[in-house]
Amino acid sequence: MQAQPLFTLAATTLDAPDARELAQFYQDLLGWPIWKEKPGWVEIAPPDRSAGLSFQTEPLFTRPRWPSTRSEQQMMMHLDIEVNDLSSAVEHALALGATMTDFQPQDDVRVLCDPAGHPFCLFVRTGPSA
Repeated sequence: MQAQPLFTLAATTLDAPDARELAQFYQDLLGWPIWKEKPGWVEIAPPDRSAGLSFQTEPLFTRPRWPSTRSEQQMMMHLDIEVNDLSSAVEHALALGATMTDFQPQDDVRVLCDPAGHPFCLFVRTGPSA
């Protein structure tokens, strides 16, 4: 029996009308450096080079809709980003160009959209593992 190959998540890739522009937003939000950039493609990651984010220019990109509707592009995934102070993190994200969504499903989580329209959640970890 063959051993299972090793799988390591390297990055999550987000399509956008402009890869560089969206990468700049997340670079400013997360404080991660750019590790690779070429036309239509940018990679950012934490300094330890663990799983990061990649951005790809997609000329036919359609902004997702949050909350989802049947008649518009549905959200296919979103990022959950842990922060240490929810209100200041939201303020910082908004100053960088994020927008707050009208629908907020939880009191302790804030759903925002990046400049390309991808929803992401900011939260402070609570409970036993906090």
